[in-house]
Amino acid sequence: MNFTNALLKWYELNGRSLPWRETTNPYAIWLSEVILQQTRIAQGWEYWERFMKRWPTVENLASATEDEVLREWQGLGYYSRARNLHKAARQIAEAGSFPTTYETIKTLKGVGDYTAAAIASIAFNEPVAVVDGNVYRVISRYFGIDTPIDSTQGKKEFKAMAQEYLAKDKPATFNQAIMDFGAIQCTPASPDCNVCPLVETCAAYAEQKIDTLPVKSKKIKQRERVFSFIYIRCNDEIAIRKRAAGDIWQGLWEFPTTDACNIAIEESKAIAHKVKHVLTHQVLYADFYLLETDIKPSLPPDYIWIKETELNNYALPRLLEILLSKL
Repeated sequence: MNFTNALLKWYELNGRSLPWRETTNPYAIWLSEVILQQTRIAQGWEYWERFMKRWPTVENLASATEDEVLREWQGLGYYSRARNLHKAARQIAEAGSFPTTYETIKTLKGVGDYTAAAIASIAFNEPVAVVDGNVYRVISRYFGIDTPIDSTQGKKEFKAMAQEYLAKDKPATFNQAIMDFGAIQCTPASPDCNVCPLVETCAAYAEQKIDTLPVKSKKIKQRERVFSFIYIRCNDEIAIRKRAAGDIWQGLWEFPTTDACNIAIEESKAIAHKVKHVLTHQVLYADFYLLETDIKPSLPPDYIWIKETELNNYALPRLLEILLSKL
């Protein structure tokens, strides 16, 4: 049995049952792909259902405010996904309909090759292959390819191979099959090769390269940053501000920081010290203080005062959610 047919057969027996696979609605499929880009299915499923319930159509999502979308996204991280999702929804609403081809879907804000291929193949049956981490791993191991997957040559090579072995008459099924195969069977660490239907013809298994494929050439450099946040409580009100563009957490809300506000730490109560939070390119360390006062301190003009009970209406970065839990 060849590579393509083996994957289709495996998927028939082992494929995951997911609600966004029970529809050809491009909005529902697109929403699932955006949510699951950096999120496990178990967590993303809940968010997908919440979004679909609150905004059942792309036009509904387009009519929401960015603050509403960010608040609903809170806890998922990588907030640029939510901002791009909202901007693209407005693009679609202005155009009057969802784009129907791989190339036109790619014109949407934040939509790259992978997401466009997933939507085009699943919603519109266009024979275009998806290439994500799972696909890189499966193809690299099975065919014994050691070209770095994060190189220009590697991306070109793997995309061509995925397209070559795509079941042209069943693009949606094949794309879902190879992604599930990578997620369930050909896992990053310790795959169970003994029950793999491809083991007899797998190059990585034959050459004992399971642990070394796929190859990545670049390592992500992380820089460290330190924040000191102050939770100022004054007569049942607290101070917050929206973070500006050009840095992490764009469009989210944060508490005053010691470097932005001239407030003496000595007057505050320490709640948490050096809480570590890891992002893709940054490692953050945060101190958290509580200042209870009857007189509002002078703060920069971009801070606002809100009722403490209304804080849930504002989208906060995950790190600040963690700090709040310690209050």
